[in-house]
Amino acid sequence: MSRDNERHKTLSRRSLFLFGGQIALLSGLVGRMYYLQVVESEKFKTLADENRISYRIIAPKRGRILDRYGRLMAINKLNYRVMMVPENVNDLKQILEKLTRIIDLSRYDLLRLKRDIKRYRSFTPILLKENLEWDKIAKIEVNTEQLEGIFIDVGEQRFYPSGSAVAAVCGYVSQVTDQQKKTDPLFSIPGFKVGKSGMEKFYDIALRGKSGSKQIEVNAFGRQIRELEKREGEEGKDVWLTIDLELQKYVSQRLARESASCVVMDIHKGDLLALVSTPSFDPNAFNRGLTKSEWQKILNNSRNPLNNKAISGQYAPGSTFKMVVALAALEKGIISNRSNYFCTGSLELGDSIFHCWKKNGHGKMNMISAIAQSCDVYFYEVAKRLGIDAISSMARRLGLGQIFNIELSGEAKGLMPTREWKKKNKNSSWQQGETLLAGIGQGLILATPLQLAVMTSRIVNGGKAVTPRLTKGISLNKSDLDSSNNSKLGNFKNIGINITNLDLVKKSMSFVTNSPQGTAFRARIIDPKYRFGGKTGTVQVRRISAEEREIGVKKNKDLEWHERDHALFVGYAPLSNPRYVVSVVVEHGGGGSTVAAPLARDILLKVQKTTKS
Repeated sequence: MSRDNERHKTLSRRSLFLFGGQIALLSGLVGRMYYLQVVESEKFKTLADENRISYRIIAPKRGRILDRYGRLMAINKLNYRVMMVPENVNDLKQILEKLTRIIDLSRYDLLRLKRDIKRYRSFTPILLKENLEWDKIAKIEVNTEQLEGIFIDVGEQRFYPSGSAVAAVCGYVSQVTDQQKKTDPLFSIPGFKVGKSGMEKFYDIALRGKSGSKQIEVNAFGRQIRELEKREGEEGKDVWLTIDLELQKYVSQRLARESASCVVMDIHKGDLLALVSTPSFDPNAFNRGLTKSEWQKILNNSRNPLNNKAISGQYAPGSTFKMVVALAALEKGIISNRSNYFCTGSLELGDSIFHCWKKNGHGKMNMISAIAQSCDVYFYEVAKRLGIDAISSMARRLGLGQIFNIELSGEAKGLMPTREWKKKNKNSSWQQGETLLAGIGQGLILATPLQLAVMTSRIVNGGKAVTPRLTKGISLNKSDLDSSNNSKLGNFKNIGINITNLDLVKKSMSFVTNSPQGTAFRARIIDPKYRFGGKTGTVQVRRISAEEREIGVKKNKDLEWHERDHALFVGYAPLSNPRYVVSVVVEHGGGGSTVAAPLARDILLKVQKTTKS
């Protein structure tokens, strides 16, 4: 009996200990639950929301690029594209076979698809093809039951209605690089594009706008369930340019067959009305994505379609530079309108002979006739008396050898050498023969078409230091732009050249096109209302030997293209009250009077007839 009592007591103690342990464990669990659900409730609620809600960025609508009158140069258009959700595709090969019967999927498209399938989650939509035509869209929609995982999406795509005509100004947009994606969350949006060149690049941030966002409810795997909240982004701003789109297209069409460039400028405001470089490229092709063969074709083009020759092409200015030499000499008092030199066809300097383009010479020349007939010997003589430093000083005052920082990348500085420059860069002394070559715009001197337009503007506008510009404003209506621009009219400083000397040079330029002896007389405009003045230039790109001069220099048409002379022309219009200037450079085009002058004539006639204030 006592043994049974002892056993009972032992079991009671064990039960008590077990019950106590259970109570302690239960208390611990209750306490922990209280701590997690009450004390830490806010923290875990936040974590739960973060797991439940996905924040996604919405791409903003890109701003437009407009010409001076509001005509569209770069816009957005609807982009119908076919997308694929890989997780919904059981047999990828079979689906692609069915899809290729409807749309053309290139090797590049398929390679990109395979890359993106590996790069993104299986439920993320992947782009297969964009810019689909309506009949293709309809066929895909009709066959959706057989095309599992395939759907049509509607987005926006950059579009340039005038194509290659505006490439030199607008530039283009393209996909962001992997490196760029690390700098801005906006860049991670599939298919997002940024400006790569031209105004698209310079104003990319303004055009891009600000992104929106939306809250998406997702499951544990990140798959979308429903949209909870959406905040629209801020559209990009419109950029208004000084360009006259109709003039831009006309110039592009006139130069289309040449490797050439042209700048048309308002001499009072500095507005660039046209800026063209040919051959050009279609910016829409870059937007959709170039194939490897298309890219190689552009790169292998010897006439460099990607190079904006209007601002980065550097050329010896040739005889268009003779106005600079004339002004420097007039300002120094070395010549006057009555000063004469006799051109025999050549000038000797030591053991060297410097030839005039006219083999038997021009005879007696004054400044006006020397510019009108482009006599080389006259300017050899003047340059010899002036010296290179005085010539370069005047050239810089007129805008040569300068960067104007217009809103396009790649602007070249050109070269206006001096004695000091040669000593520093070539470690040799300046030679007088180099001065003679500079007197006719050859030798070491280099200028861009943009600089030549500025030079001509400053000569014919009375010596105002006008500078070029491409932008009228950003997201302003036209009336605001016009009033803002009118308030700035004529605010350029004077470069300090005697107005009488400027008028003499301007008068000589009118003789170039309107005197029977002028080098561009055949390119003149008959109607007095639209007459223009200017200066031709023909620049040798190969050395002509003494033997060749003896037997006769080959004509440009008989030479290989790359050995032909460059053809140049700078001009202004109208004759009586100048407002516009043009500079034209045709690479390996031949003679300035026969090739560049007629182009400039047509362009100046067009701008006078069509361009408004």
